[in-house]
Amino acid sequence: MHILNQLGYRDLVEDDERLVMEMDNRPDLTNVRGALQGGLLATLIDIAAGRLAGRHVGPGQDVTTADMTVHFLAPVVVGPARAEATILRAGRRLIVTSVDVTDVGRDRLAARSTLSFAVLDPR
Repeated sequence: MHILNQLGYRDLVEDDERLVMEMDNRPDLTNVRGALQGGLLATLIDIAAGRLAGRHVGPGQDVTTADMTVHFLAPVVVGPARAEATILRAGRRLIVTSVDVTDVGRDRLAARSTLSFAVLDPR
């Protein structure tokens, strides 16, 4: 089983305009204060944004993360963590996305992120 499957990420919405994923707050994924590890939230953000960006490229093209800024605003202590990715701009060479992460159980914004993806041509 792939490590990402073990983390329990799941899709809620996936279309060309937005992608929404969730991840539960489990004891094996938290820090000593009971909040989801920041690195796991960053991975959730990168996966959601990258999958959405990949929907905006041509045949045979792919995307790779070029830049990622995450502002951690509050811990995810109840969960699940819900990441909602949207497209800010889809160009021929660069795709810019935005991702908000919410602690659903507390209805609180936990993180806000902006990511840029370079568009890769086929080899």
